[in-house]
Amino acid sequence: MKRSILVFAVAVLILVSVGIWYFSYPNLSGSIEFVHLGVILLLVVFAVFVGFKRLTSEKRGEPTEDELTKRILQRTAAVSYYISLYLWVLVLIVKDRVSMDVEVLIGTGILGMAVTFAVCWLYFNYRGVRNE
Repeated sequence: MKRSILVFAVAVLILVSVGIWYFSYPNLSGSIEFVHLGVILLLVVFAVFVGFKRLTSEKRGEPTEDELTKRILQRTAAVSYYISLYLWVLVLIVKDRVSMDVEVLIGTGILGMAVTFAVCWLYFNYRGVRNE
C-alpha cells in the first residue's frame, strides 16, 4: 500500500514543481516548452495509471511483485536503455544542425527517455514477455 501511495505522492510533487516552473516564467514563448509541458503531463497521467493499477491489485489481495512483473520490468528497462542510447545519438546529431540551448536539448533527451520507458512498459505489459 505504501508503494502505491508513493507513486501518487511523486505525481503530485511533479505537478507542483511543473506549476511553479510554468508560473515563474510567464513569458514561455517557445513551442518546445509547451511540448515539454504536454509530455510531462502525459507522463504524470501514466504514473497515475500505474498507481491505480497497483492499488487495485493490492486491494484484491494480489502480490505486488511477482515473477512476471519483475521480468516485465527487467525487459522494459533493457529495451528502453538500448532505445535511449540511439535517442541520445539523435540528440547529438540534432545539436549540430539546430541552434537550441543545451539545457533544452538535455531536457528533451531526458523526457524522451521517460517516454521510451513508458511506451516499452505498456508494450511488454500488454504483449507479455516470451520465455527466452
